[in-house]
Amino acid sequence: MKKLIAVLLLVVLALAGCAGAAPDTDKSKKAILVVSFGTSYADTREATIDATEAAFAKAYPDYDIKRAFTSQIIIDILEERDGMEIDNMQEALDRLKSEKYSEVVVQPTLVMNGAEYDEMIAAVHEVEESFDKIVVGKALLTSHNDYEVVLEALKGQIGELADDEAVIYMGHGTHHFADAAYGAMDVRFKNAGLKNVYMGTVEGYPLFEDITPHLEANGINKVTLIPFMLVAGDHASNDMAGDEDDAWKVMLKQQGYAVETHMQGLGELEAIQQLFIEHAEAAMHGEEH
Repeated sequence: MKKLIAVLLLVVLALAGCAGAAPDTDKSKKAILVVSFGTSYADTREATIDATEAAFAKAYPDYDIKRAFTSQIIIDILEERDGMEIDNMQEALDRLKSEKYSEVVVQPTLVMNGAEYDEMIAAVHEVEESFDKIVVGKALLTSHNDYEVVLEALKGQIGELADDEAVIYMGHGTHHFADAAYGAMDVRFKNAGLKNVYMGTVEGYPLFEDITPHLEANGINKVTLIPFMLVAGDHASNDMAGDEDDAWKVMLKQQGYAVETHMQGLGELEAIQQLFIEHAEAAMHGEEH
């Protein structure tokens, strides 16, 4: 009986030792994984995603900058059409693991901490024991200060508006409760005195039809449409600035408004790039931001 107990004790100790074993990593290897939804539009990808990753490379020369897209559809399009291979989230984490990275900072370029952010966190939890350190930064609109920084960045796009001019931002929208970020941004516009600047979404709230009554009530004659997305990609080109009957540009023109479009993604703005960098920095140091 004593021999059996001794054997069982050795087994328990061995298992405990395995559970506490340090991951097999190269202590000199550090990476920042920049996670974006992605786009199949090369011009806006270069101006936004590429530019944001370049900003990270400049800010953190001791880190290798890696890329992942969350949209498998876009990944597949780019591979089939352009021969471009881009990792999805799981593939990127597996690659970092196989290349023995010790420290990994995962920084999304998502607008909000919604469903895609939740999925990203779940994927990181699955592999966190494979690294000495792996942390995740927050999305663009997280803290109260984030909204203020974004508001200041957008003022350059908005410019000076005449009393009969308005700007409408088009966001994507989501079924996730983080959709409230769009309404919160709209309130920030109004509190800053930008009464003729509106936030709308394709698939969330506020919708297009929630905005148009305000245009009429405020005597608006001219509207400028701007994407509230990292990239000025498919939604901006089609749902916002397209020529189909359900495009926002077309519907506004049918209602008698003069319409212009400003095809600039959020990722082109240096202040937005810097905000993502600050979120990564906060994650590195275990701070809230």
